[in-house]
Amino acid sequence: MSLESLYLYVFSFFFSCGGTWGVRRLALRYSLLDIPNQRSSHSHPTPHGGGLALLLSFYLGTGYLVFSGTIDIPHVLGLSGCGLGIAMVGLGDDLFHLSAAKRFLVHFFCAFLAVTFFISSFTAFLPGGNGMPLIFVRLLLVVGIVWLLNLFNFMDGIDGLAGAEALSVALGAGVLLFCCGETGSYFSLLMILAASVLGFLIWNWPPAKIFMGDACSGFLGFCFGILCLLTISSTGLTLWTWLLLLAAFVVDSTVTLMVRVWRGEKFYQAHRSHAYQILARRMGAHLKVTLCYVAINWLFLFPLACFSVYRPESGLYLVIFSYSLLTILCMVVGAGTTND
Repeated sequence: MSLESLYLYVFSFFFSCGGTWGVRRLALRYSLLDIPNQRSSHSHPTPHGGGLALLLSFYLGTGYLVFSGTIDIPHVLGLSGCGLGIAMVGLGDDLFHLSAAKRFLVHFFCAFLAVTFFISSFTAFLPGGNGMPLIFVRLLLVVGIVWLLNLFNFMDGIDGLAGAEALSVALGAGVLLFCCGETGSYFSLLMILAASVLGFLIWNWPPAKIFMGDACSGFLGFCFGILCLLTISSTGLTLWTWLLLLAAFVVDSTVTLMVRVWRGEKFYQAHRSHAYQILARRMGAHLKVTLCYVAINWLFLFPLACFSVYRPESGLYLVIFSYSLLTILCMVVGAGTTND
Protein backbone atom coordinates (compact mmCIF):
# COMPACT_ATOMS: atom_id res chain seq x y z
CA MET A 1 0.00 0.00 0.00
CA SER A 2 1.56 3.26 -1.17
CA LEU A 3 1.74 6.53 0.73
CA GLU A 4 -0.48 8.07 -1.95
CA SER A 5 -3.17 5.47 -1.23
CA LEU A 6 -2.91 6.13 2.49
CA TYR A 7 -3.47 9.86 1.87
CA LEU A 8 -6.53 8.99 -0.19
CA TYR A 9 -8.04 6.90 2.62
CA VAL A 10 -7.32 9.60 5.20
CA PHE A 11 -8.93 12.21 2.94
CA SER A 12 -12.02 10.00 2.52
CA PHE A 13 -12.37 9.69 6.29
CA PHE A 14 -12.04 13.40 7.04
CA PHE A 15 -14.23 14.45 4.12
CA SER A 16 -16.98 12.06 5.20
CA CYS A 17 -16.70 13.13 8.83
CA GLY A 18 -16.71 16.83 8.03
CA GLY A 19 -19.41 16.41 5.41
CA THR A 20 -21.66 14.59 7.85
CA TRP A 21 -21.22 17.45 10.31
CA GLY A 22 -22.25 19.86 7.56
CA VAL A 23 -25.31 17.81 6.58
CA ARG A 24 -26.34 17.67 10.23
CA ARG A 25 -26.14 21.45 10.54
CA LEU A 26 -28.29 21.90 7.44
CA ALA A 27 -30.80 19.27 8.59
CA LEU A 28 -31.20 21.01 11.93
CA ARG A 29 -31.56 24.41 10.29
CA TYR A 30 -34.28 23.26 7.88
CA SER A 31 -35.95 20.81 10.29
CA LEU A 32 -35.12 17.72 8.23
CA LEU A 33 -35.74 15.41 11.16
CA ASP A 34 -36.75 11.80 11.59
CA ILE A 35 -39.77 12.04 13.89
CA PRO A 36 -40.31 8.96 16.12
CA ASN A 37 -43.49 6.93 15.59
CA GLN A 38 -44.85 3.60 16.78
CA ARG A 39 -42.53 1.76 14.36
CA SER A 40 -39.38 3.63 15.38
CA SER A 41 -36.58 2.39 17.59
CA HIS A 42 -35.57 5.90 18.67
CA SER A 43 -37.39 8.31 20.98
CA HIS A 44 -36.11 11.78 19.96
CA PRO A 45 -36.33 13.71 16.66
CA THR A 46 -33.00 13.22 14.90
CA PRO A 47 -31.54 14.70 11.69
CA HIS A 48 -31.31 12.29 8.79
CA GLY A 49 -29.51 12.17 5.45
CA GLY A 50 -26.01 11.94 6.91
CA GLY A 51 -25.19 9.16 4.47
CA LEU A 52 -25.07 11.71 1.65
CA ALA A 53 -21.64 12.86 2.86
CA LEU A 54 -20.51 9.23 2.95
CA LEU A 55 -21.68 8.77 -0.65
CA LEU A 56 -19.94 11.92 -1.87
CA SER A 57 -16.73 10.88 -0.15
CA PHE A 58 -16.86 7.46 -1.81
CA TYR A 59 -17.56 8.97 -5.23
CA LEU A 60 -14.68 11.43 -4.90
CA GLY A 61 -12.35 8.59 -3.97
CA THR A 62 -13.60 6.49 -6.88
CA GLY A 63 -13.12 9.45 -9.20
CA TYR A 64 -9.51 9.71 -8.09
CA LEU A 65 -9.00 6.02 -8.89
CA VAL A 66 -10.33 6.65 -12.40
CA PHE A 67 -8.11 9.72 -12.82
CA SER A 68 -5.03 7.77 -11.71
CA GLY A 69 -5.86 4.82 -13.97
CA THR A 70 -6.25 2.42 -11.03
CA ILE A 71 -9.74 1.25 -11.94
CA ASP A 72 -11.40 0.44 -15.27
CA ILE A 73 -14.12 2.71 -16.63
CA PRO A 74 -16.71 -0.12 -17.06
CA HIS A 75 -16.35 -0.93 -13.37
CA VAL A 76 -17.06 2.68 -12.50
CA LEU A 77 -20.15 2.70 -14.71
CA GLY A 78 -21.46 -0.50 -13.17
CA LEU A 79 -20.72 0.37 -9.56
CA SER A 80 -20.92 4.15 -9.30
CA GLY A 81 -23.29 4.84 -12.19
CA CYS A 82 -25.93 2.29 -11.27
CA GLY A 83 -25.28 2.91 -7.58
CA LEU A 84 -26.22 6.55 -8.12
CA GLY A 85 -29.65 5.40 -9.30
CA ILE A 86 -30.07 3.39 -6.10
CA ALA A 87 -29.02 6.39 -4.02
CA MET A 88 -31.39 8.76 -5.85
CA VAL A 89 -34.46 6.59 -5.38
CA GLY A 90 -33.48 6.20 -1.72
CA LEU A 91 -33.22 9.97 -1.39
CA GLY A 92 -36.62 10.30 -3.03
CA ASP A 93 -38.04 7.87 -0.49
CA ASP A 94 -36.44 9.84 2.36
CA LEU A 95 -38.05 13.05 1.16
CA PHE A 96 -41.32 11.98 -0.46
CA HIS A 97 -42.00 8.41 0.81
CA LEU A 98 -42.15 6.63 -2.55
CA SER A 99 -44.26 3.53 -2.99
CA ALA A 100 -42.62 0.13 -2.69
CA ALA A 101 -43.46 -0.62 -6.34
CA LYS A 102 -41.55 2.44 -7.60
CA ARG A 103 -38.54 1.66 -5.42
CA PHE A 104 -38.37 -1.98 -6.50
CA LEU A 105 -38.70 -1.04 -10.17
CA VAL A 106 -35.63 1.21 -9.95
CA HIS A 107 -33.78 -1.36 -7.83
CA PHE A 108 -34.27 -4.14 -10.36
CA PHE A 109 -33.45 -1.87 -13.31
CA CYS A 110 -30.19 -0.65 -11.75
CA ALA A 111 -29.21 -4.16 -10.64
CA PHE A 112 -29.87 -5.48 -14.16
CA LEU A 113 -27.73 -2.76 -15.72
CA ALA A 114 -24.90 -3.40 -13.26
CA VAL A 115 -24.97 -7.14 -13.85
CA THR A 116 -24.88 -6.49 -17.61
CA PHE A 117 -21.68 -4.46 -17.21
CA PHE A 118 -20.02 -7.42 -15.50
CA ILE A 119 -21.31 -10.16 -17.79
CA SER A 120 -17.79 -11.62 -18.14
CA SER A 121 -17.83 -12.40 -14.41
CA PHE A 122 -20.87 -14.70 -14.55
CA THR A 123 -19.05 -17.98 -15.00
CA ALA A 124 -16.86 -17.30 -11.97
CA PHE A 125 -19.72 -16.39 -9.68
CA LEU A 126 -20.89 -19.82 -8.64
CA PRO A 127 -19.05 -23.14 -8.33
CA GLY A 128 -19.87 -25.03 -11.50
CA GLY A 129 -21.30 -21.86 -13.01
CA ASN A 130 -20.07 -22.81 -16.48
CA GLY A 131 -22.87 -25.34 -16.71
CA MET A 132 -25.66 -22.95 -15.73
CA PRO A 133 -27.81 -21.13 -18.29
CA LEU A 134 -26.69 -17.52 -18.61
CA ILE A 135 -30.18 -16.11 -18.16
CA PHE A 136 -30.63 -18.06 -14.90
CA VAL A 137 -27.33 -16.80 -13.48
CA ARG A 138 -28.19 -13.24 -14.50
CA LEU A 139 -31.59 -13.47 -12.80
CA LEU A 140 -30.01 -14.96 -9.68
CA LEU A 141 -27.49 -12.13 -9.48
CA VAL A 142 -30.11 -9.41 -9.98
CA VAL A 143 -32.40 -10.84 -7.31
CA GLY A 144 -29.47 -11.29 -4.93
CA ILE A 145 -28.29 -7.69 -5.36
CA VAL A 146 -31.81 -6.30 -4.93
CA TRP A 147 -32.29 -8.33 -1.75
CA LEU A 148 -28.91 -7.24 -0.38
CA LEU A 149 -29.57 -3.54 -0.91
CA ASN A 150 -33.02 -3.82 0.65
CA LEU A 151 -31.88 -5.79 3.66
CA PHE A 152 -29.33 -3.08 4.45
CA ASN A 153 -32.25 -0.68 4.45
CA PHE A 154 -34.25 -2.98 6.73
CA MET A 155 -31.35 -3.35 9.15
CA ASP A 156 -30.67 0.39 9.41
CA GLY A 157 -33.00 0.82 12.36
CA ILE A 158 -30.88 1.51 15.44
CA ASP A 159 -27.92 3.74 16.16
CA GLY A 160 -24.66 2.69 14.55
CA LEU A 161 -25.74 -0.77 13.38
CA ALA A 162 -25.71 -0.38 9.58
CA GLY A 163 -22.54 1.71 9.70
CA ALA A 164 -20.76 -0.77 11.97
CA GLU A 165 -21.80 -3.66 9.72
CA ALA A 166 -20.64 -1.88 6.57
CA LEU A 167 -17.32 -1.01 8.22
CA SER A 168 -16.84 -4.61 9.40
CA VAL A 169 -17.59 -6.10 5.98
CA ALA A 170 -15.47 -3.61 4.03
CA LEU A 171 -12.51 -3.90 6.41
CA GLY A 172 -12.86 -7.66 6.62
CA ALA A 173 -12.84 -8.09 2.85
CA GLY A 174 -9.98 -5.59 2.54
CA VAL A 175 -7.86 -7.40 5.13
CA LEU A 176 -8.41 -10.70 3.33
CA LEU A 177 -7.40 -9.19 -0.01
CA PHE A 178 -4.30 -7.68 1.60
CA CYS A 179 -3.35 -11.05 3.09
CA CYS A 180 -3.70 -12.58 -0.37
CA GLY A 181 -1.27 -9.96 -1.70
CA GLU A 182 -3.98 -8.24 -3.75
CA THR A 183 -3.82 -4.48 -3.14
CA GLY A 184 -5.10 -3.23 -6.49
CA SER A 185 -8.31 -1.45 -7.45
CA TYR A 186 -10.72 -3.63 -5.47
CA PHE A 187 -8.70 -3.27 -2.29
CA SER A 188 -8.64 0.50 -2.83
CA LEU A 189 -12.42 0.60 -3.34
CA LEU A 190 -12.98 -1.32 -0.12
CA MET A 191 -10.64 0.90 1.85
CA ILE A 192 -12.22 4.10 0.48
CA LEU A 193 -15.62 2.71 1.41
CA ALA A 194 -14.41 1.74 4.90
CA ALA A 195 -12.83 5.16 5.50
CA SER A 196 -15.98 6.94 4.31
CA VAL A 197 -18.21 4.79 6.51
CA LEU A 198 -15.95 5.40 9.52
CA GLY A 199 -16.20 9.15 9.01
CA PHE A 200 -19.99 8.93 9.06
CA LEU A 201 -20.01 6.47 11.96
CA ILE A 202 -18.33 9.07 14.20
CA TRP A 203 -21.67 10.93 14.15
CA ASN A 204 -23.96 7.89 13.99
CA TRP A 205 -22.43 5.95 16.88
CA PRO A 206 -24.88 5.52 19.80
CA PRO A 207 -26.39 7.84 20.78
CA ALA A 208 -26.70 8.89 17.14
CA LYS A 209 -26.50 12.57 16.28
CA ILE A 210 -27.66 11.92 12.70
CA PHE A 211 -29.16 9.00 10.77
CA MET A 212 -27.91 7.50 7.52
CA GLY A 213 -31.09 7.61 5.42
CA ASP A 214 -32.33 5.23 2.71
CA ALA A 215 -30.19 6.94 0.07
CA CYS A 216 -27.05 5.53 1.67
CA SER A 217 -28.22 2.28 3.28
CA GLY A 218 -29.50 0.91 -0.03
CA PHE A 219 -26.34 2.04 -1.80
CA LEU A 220 -24.16 0.19 0.72
CA GLY A 221 -25.98 -3.08 0.09
CA PHE A 222 -25.77 -2.56 -3.66
CA CYS A 223 -22.08 -1.68 -3.40
CA PHE A 224 -21.26 -4.87 -1.51
CA GLY A 225 -23.19 -6.92 -4.05
CA ILE A 226 -21.15 -5.49 -6.92
CA LEU A 227 -17.84 -5.74 -5.04
CA CYS A 228 -18.69 -9.36 -4.31
CA LEU A 229 -19.20 -10.00 -8.02
CA LEU A 230 -15.97 -8.26 -8.95
CA THR A 231 -13.68 -9.79 -6.34
CA ILE A 232 -14.74 -13.40 -6.66
CA SER A 233 -14.16 -13.30 -10.41
CA SER A 234 -10.51 -12.24 -10.15
CA THR A 235 -9.22 -12.50 -6.56
CA GLY A 236 -8.84 -15.04 -3.78
CA LEU A 237 -12.22 -14.18 -2.26
CA THR A 238 -15.04 -16.62 -2.92
CA LEU A 239 -18.82 -16.47 -2.84
CA TRP A 240 -18.66 -18.28 0.50
CA THR A 241 -16.31 -15.62 1.88
CA TRP A 242 -18.80 -12.86 1.14
CA LEU A 243 -21.75 -14.86 2.44
CA LEU A 244 -19.86 -15.30 5.71
CA LEU A 245 -18.87 -11.64 6.01
CA LEU A 246 -22.47 -10.54 5.40
CA ALA A 247 -24.12 -13.32 7.41
CA ALA A 248 -25.25 -11.26 10.43
CA PHE A 249 -27.44 -8.97 8.31
CA VAL A 250 -28.49 -11.59 5.78
CA VAL A 251 -29.74 -14.04 8.40
CA ASP A 252 -31.55 -11.50 10.59
CA SER A 253 -33.40 -9.92 7.67
CA THR A 254 -34.14 -13.18 5.83
CA VAL A 255 -35.38 -15.10 8.88
CA THR A 256 -37.58 -12.17 9.89
CA LEU A 257 -39.07 -11.94 6.40
CA MET A 258 -39.73 -15.69 6.14
CA VAL A 259 -41.38 -15.84 9.56
CA ARG A 260 -43.63 -12.89 8.73
CA VAL A 261 -44.63 -14.48 5.43
CA TRP A 262 -45.31 -17.79 7.19
CA ARG A 263 -47.53 -15.98 9.70
CA GLY A 264 -49.50 -14.34 6.89
CA GLU A 265 -48.48 -10.81 7.84
CA LYS A 266 -48.03 -7.93 5.41
CA PHE A 267 -44.29 -8.37 5.21
CA TYR A 268 -43.82 -5.24 3.06
CA GLN A 269 -45.11 -2.95 5.81
CA ALA A 270 -42.85 -1.27 8.37
CA HIS A 271 -42.39 -3.27 11.55
CA ARG A 272 -40.15 -3.73 14.58
CA SER A 273 -39.72 -7.49 14.60
CA HIS A 274 -36.13 -7.92 13.41
CA ALA A 275 -33.92 -9.66 15.93
CA TYR A 276 -31.83 -6.52 16.44
CA GLN A 277 -34.94 -4.44 17.14
CA ILE A 278 -36.24 -6.93 19.68
CA LEU A 279 -32.85 -7.06 21.39
CA ALA A 280 -32.65 -3.25 21.48
CA ARG A 281 -35.96 -3.10 23.34
CA ARG A 282 -35.01 -5.87 25.75
CA MET A 283 -31.56 -4.46 26.49
CA GLY A 284 -32.82 -0.90 26.59
CA ALA A 285 -29.77 0.37 24.69
CA HIS A 286 -28.73 0.50 21.04
CA LEU A 287 -25.03 0.43 21.89
CA LYS A 288 -25.17 -3.05 23.42
CA VAL A 289 -26.88 -4.51 20.35
CA THR A 290 -24.54 -2.81 17.90
CA LEU A 291 -21.53 -4.10 19.85
CA CYS A 292 -23.02 -7.62 19.84
CA TYR A 293 -23.24 -7.56 16.04
CA VAL A 294 -19.70 -6.21 15.77
CA ALA A 295 -18.50 -9.03 18.05
CA ILE A 296 -20.30 -11.63 15.93
CA ASN A 297 -18.67 -10.20 12.81
CA TRP A 298 -15.10 -10.20 14.09
CA LEU A 299 -14.99 -13.05 16.62
CA PHE A 300 -17.15 -15.57 14.75
CA LEU A 301 -17.73 -14.73 11.08
CA PHE A 302 -14.38 -13.18 10.13
CA PRO A 303 -12.32 -16.22 11.23
CA LEU A 304 -14.64 -18.46 9.21
CA ALA A 305 -14.27 -16.12 6.22
CA CYS A 306 -10.48 -16.38 6.56
CA PHE A 307 -10.71 -20.16 6.53
CA SER A 308 -12.93 -20.03 3.43
CA VAL A 309 -10.20 -18.15 1.55
CA TYR A 310 -7.42 -20.59 2.42
CA ARG A 311 -9.63 -23.68 2.19
CA PRO A 312 -12.31 -22.76 -0.41
CA GLU A 313 -13.48 -26.38 -0.62
CA SER A 314 -14.79 -25.99 2.93
CA GLY A 315 -16.66 -22.76 2.20
CA LEU A 316 -20.11 -24.27 1.70
CA TYR A 317 -19.91 -26.20 4.97
CA LEU A 318 -18.80 -23.08 6.84
CA VAL A 319 -21.77 -21.16 5.42
CA ILE A 320 -24.20 -23.91 6.40
CA PHE A 321 -22.75 -24.06 9.92
CA SER A 322 -22.75 -20.29 10.52
CA TYR A 323 -26.13 -19.63 8.94
CA SER A 324 -27.73 -22.49 10.87
CA LEU A 325 -26.37 -21.20 14.17
CA LEU A 326 -27.40 -17.60 13.47
CA THR A 327 -30.85 -18.76 12.35
CA ILE A 328 -31.33 -20.59 15.64
CA LEU A 329 -30.28 -17.47 17.55
CA CYS A 330 -32.77 -15.33 15.59
CA MET A 331 -35.56 -17.84 16.25
CA VAL A 332 -34.74 -17.92 19.97
CA VAL A 333 -34.88 -14.12 20.08
CA GLY A 334 -38.26 -14.23 18.32
CA ALA A 335 -37.42 -12.61 14.99
CA GLY A 336 -40.54 -11.97 12.95
CA THR A 337 -42.94 -12.77 15.77
CA THR A 338 -42.52 -9.98 18.34
CA ASN A 339 -43.65 -6.54 17.22
CA ASP A 340 -44.64 -4.74 20.40
